[in-house]
Amino acid sequence: MIGIIGRKLGMTQVFNEDGQQIPCTVVEATPNAVIKVLKKDQVGFDSVELGFGEQRHARESKKGERTPRGRRAHKAIVGHAAKAGLSVAPAVFRSFRLDDAQLKENRKEIPTYNLGDKITVEIFAPGEQVKVTGTSKGRGFQGVVKRHGFHGGPNTHGNTKHRRPGSVGPGTDPSRVIKGKRMPGHYGAERHTQTHLRVERIDVARNLIYIRGSVAGPRNGIVLVKKQG
Repeated sequence: MIGIIGRKLGMTQVFNEDGQQIPCTVVEATPNAVIKVLKKDQVGFDSVELGFGEQRHARESKKGERTPRGRRAHKAIVGHAAKAGLSVAPAVFRSFRLDDAQLKENRKEIPTYNLGDKITVEIFAPGEQVKVTGTSKGRGFQGVVKRHGFHGGPNTHGNTKHRRPGSVGPGTDPSRVIKGKRMPGHYGAERHTQTHLRVERIDVARNLIYIRGSVAGPRNGIVLVKKQG
């Protein structure tokens, strides 16, 4: 299997055998159930759909009972999970390609999975390299200094445009603003993948993965941990 769905708990530090202090991101990845299996003749590549977490379900009998507030899993999701033998619908669904797990130098047979199989953190090993995909923190509408790292203008000598972007386009030729010009706008809340991260420790009992360095996303954000192919 190439990856697992988890939740970012935060950052901590561990010490290796040489006594070096290593900053790590802790990802909690409870066993993921295989919800759907897709073959190459269906979508062009072999893949599986995994489910993470649990959703609340509506009450079976609503006679004389008030429907509690909050989001409930709808019947389509409940039925989709029931095909895999699950009584509770997962909260998060993600698809993973199986052929991504093959090394370029030494191709191995594509692993096979069945509906209802459980994927745990044991698919990873300390010292292994992974790539982690998450959604970065949303920072709203920001200027060019924060969004793109512009240095800004001088703070003295009569300057009044300290954090302005300045001129944005030539006047004569081409007489327009070039596409992709770095300007103020929405910053963050984007899908980001960090590659070549090292797995420092695996806690099977608590379903925890200790990954060296930082990954995108806020605390309790959903992340995808994949093997580095």
